[in-house]
Amino acid sequence: MPFHESPELVDLFTTYTAGPGSIGSHLTRAAVEHGGADPLIVATSADFALYPGDGRPPTVEGFRLSTRGFKELAGVSHLGPAVATLVQLREKYADFGWRAEAERLLREVERSRAANSAALWRETIAVDAYRGREQAIADMVDYACAVTARYLRAALADESYLNSRTLREDYLEGGPCDQLPVPVNRMMIATFFLAGLDISHRILRWFTAQKIDWARAMVVIAGQQGRPTAGVTWNTSSVATMILGASEYQLPLDRLYMAPHAPTFATPVDGDLTEVAALEEPLRRIWFNTRATVELGEVMFDGYPRYAPGQLAAPDVADPAVAEISEMPVIHGPDDWRAMTTRLRMVLEDPRQLLSACVTDFAVRQLVEAGNDPAKVVVPGLDGVTYPTGL
Repeated sequence: MPFHESPELVDLFTTYTAGPGSIGSHLTRAAVEHGGADPLIVATSADFALYPGDGRPPTVEGFRLSTRGFKELAGVSHLGPAVATLVQLREKYADFGWRAEAERLLREVERSRAANSAALWRETIAVDAYRGREQAIADMVDYACAVTARYLRAALADESYLNSRTLREDYLEGGPCDQLPVPVNRMMIATFFLAGLDISHRILRWFTAQKIDWARAMVVIAGQQGRPTAGVTWNTSSVATMILGASEYQLPLDRLYMAPHAPTFATPVDGDLTEVAALEEPLRRIWFNTRATVELGEVMFDGYPRYAPGQLAAPDVADPAVAEISEMPVIHGPDDWRAMTTRLRMVLEDPRQLLSACVTDFAVRQLVEAGNDPAKVVVPGLDGVTYPTGL
């Protein structure tokens, strides 16, 4: 049968929604006008923008890829998954290309080891949050490169050695202490934590300087965060974690909206905020359109149970009998290796998670408790750990 619509009923539909002249759009415009002086915080995959309200110009602070040391640490963090990928290529897919990839990884590991030094971290990369830890970081990188190169050489000499058992026992978890004094798992936690520590330290400092009224603040986390399936809920977004920490956990969760399809701006170049400013109106409209619909619930259904946002309780994996989890486990302290290593597994297996954010919330929590002083934070896998060098 040919497709047919009733003009009268379609007009009834569009009277309320589906167009800029609808009653619903009228409500959004009224909400935007009413809240025009409220601060709007927008986070993209690389930047934060604060729109103070009342037509005042925005302010932008970059994070993640635009910051010092992130890519260098990420390269070391990813050594574990890189070696595991070679194992998977050989064991699961019988892909003989693993050998060429192993040789390529070995060359890059050796180049990185030769370039690494405390002076590089102190004088060139020069991250404020790492001040005083540069020698320890350099030692950790040297060690990570050395044990990775050793494992790769053994695999290239005897391909049967490249398997999931040796990956775990001889590389990630650690065999005899004289062969692997520090498990690579701990190095991965340390590097992920350091990246989160630096970003969170700068963002907390920036937000403090803005003097935001958190009770009135509106937050939109816009666009893609990490891999396409990741960071779309409060519990899986490291950006949400940083914003909540910056507010000292005073920002009501119901004022923070995850909007993966919202428009975003490119990182400003040479201080040009034209594109950022142009997006204020559509981004405010997204927040207020969502809010206006939410507030209809109380008007229409007063007396029925209301929705109350709240973070899910974090599971506790201290009990070795716990074999499966669906949310990030609670970390009891910087020596809770079962919880932190479980998080390493979870960020790989749970598509909702950001790979580099497995311990960012722990870094934020420590920073908030320490008054945003990185020197008072314990870096798991680095502080109190001696990485032997020259292996």
